[in-house]
Amino acid sequence: MQGIDPSVPPSGTGCADCEAADPAGWWFHLRRCAECGHVGCCDSSPSQHASAHATGTGHRMARSFEPGEEWFWDYDEQVLYESGPELAGPEHRPLTQAVPGPAGRVPEDWTQHLHQ
Repeated sequence: MQGIDPSVPPSGTGCADCEAADPAGWWFHLRRCAECGHVGCCDSSPSQHASAHATGTGHRMARSFEPGEEWFWDYDEQVLYESGPELAGPEHRPLTQAVPGPAGRVPEDWTQHLHQ
């Protein structure tokens, strides 16, 4: 698949942009750029950093960074692929990481902040 580099590891265990924000943000689910490894938050998350990364860089393919999910999303074509090539590990966020996360930054009314 075009736009995928299987040798690149993920940028971290959480949304790189939420972590770098001041104040630091939180996320619902995580997506991993299949080209450069950038981990961003999903479109349901308040900041939608994975989509912003795809738009800003032209990196069209993302893979879920959630345990048990192996699907890829093509931002250009708006197509879901149930599977794709194996990527450099780790394949998902740590199992101990809270969802939404990270623990301690998620507001009590978090469901009110999700994009539907």
